[in-house]
Amino acid sequence: MRLSSTPAVAASSEVPGADGARRPGGEVHAWLPGQNQTVCGLPLSRTRLRRFPHVPFDYSATDVLTEADPEGWVCPRCLAATQGRRQGERSWVRTNPRP
Repeated sequence: MRLSSTPAVAASSEVPGADGARRPGGEVHAWLPGQNQTVCGLPLSRTRLRRFPHVPFDYSATDVLTEADPEGWVCPRCLAATQGRRQGERSWVRTNPRP
């Protein structure tokens, strides 16, 4: 499998979606396809996290999860690690360089 720079989802459980495709549920982490660990460093096999390469990790720190959402918890370390990797965003830019 090829390494990807776009984070996908690894979750502790799966639920069927409205269209019949499997969706992540429970504890949700960011995962880079081609690696055997999450972005925050948890090994996928030891923690028994399921991989969802077809679901992009597009959560933000301001998202509010309710009881109707299948995702129960989004890892804050994975959120922090992927904030600068969003489309078109740059994490830091120097605007006034020192002389």
